Amino acid sequence: MLVAVVILGGITSIVKVTEKIVPLMCGIYLLGALVVLGANLGNLPEAFAAIFEGAFSGTAVAGGVVGAMIQGIRRAAFSNEAGIGSAAIAHSTVKTSIPVTEGFVASLEPFIDTVVVCTMTALVIVVTGNYSAADGDGIALTSDSFATVMSWFPIILSVAVVLFAFSTMISWSYYGLKAWTYLFGRSKTTELVYKMIFCAFVVIGSAMNLAAVTDFSDAMIFAMAFPNMIGLYFLAPVVKREMNRFLDMVNNKPQGPDAPSMRVVRDEAGVKPMV
Repeated sequence: MLVAVVILGGITSIVKVTEKIVPLMCGIYLLGALVVLGANLGNLPEAFAAIFEGAFSGTAVAGGVVGAMIQGIRRAAFSNEAGIGSAAIAHSTVKTSIPVTEGFVASLEPFIDTVVVCTMTALVIVVTGNYSAADGDGIALTSDSFATVMSWFPIILSVAVVLFAFSTMISWSYYGLKAWTYLFGRSKTTELVYKMIFCAFVVIGSAMNLAAVTDFSDAMIFAMAFPNMIGLYFLAPVVKREMNRFLDMVNNKPQGPDAPSMRVVRDEAGVKPMV
């Protein structure tokens, strides 16, 4: 019902909700991780040693290539959406005369999601010694690791997981809406039909077996990534040209309060920076 309330409100409603939920959720989680790491500061060297030992052991080298290609890429795609073309839909709503700047903004997302949040999570699990536990899923393992320092933090983590799921659903509802209107036309009726179908699948997905949902999602994400990567290959020269133009414009920008403002004009050759 909450998902329906937000997505029926349109992109403005989605942005207002996610811009408040995501930073708050991420901030609380990282703060909790820092507390756990601070309480186990003496174990950090051993934790890094265990990570490197596990990564470069004979067993890891033998089976790690296949594991990284299959499981690693599957989870990475869920973590930061890099390479599957979905984030570009959100960034395309930004009003800017220099689109390449959104590429720089978008590059921060994998860094925050994967390099910062995922690394902090791994360190919390390893530094508390829970990484050797044979049972428990990822959320349960993380929850138990946080509980070693803060017994009440699993409650906060549960809220964070719910908020993460909620923000993910409403964000992806917009991605699907753009694809739907591209195929069936943009009108209030077609948009409403899509949103009702989406809300129905939220209920269906919640009632299904988790493995079936993730397997189907992996297959669909691969189906998105394959044509997107081909498109990126052919568009790479265009992206490089636009990026170089933008960097040249930035590097040549006069400094100081009296510097003239920058504006962009479009000619037949493309975007040209002008002072």
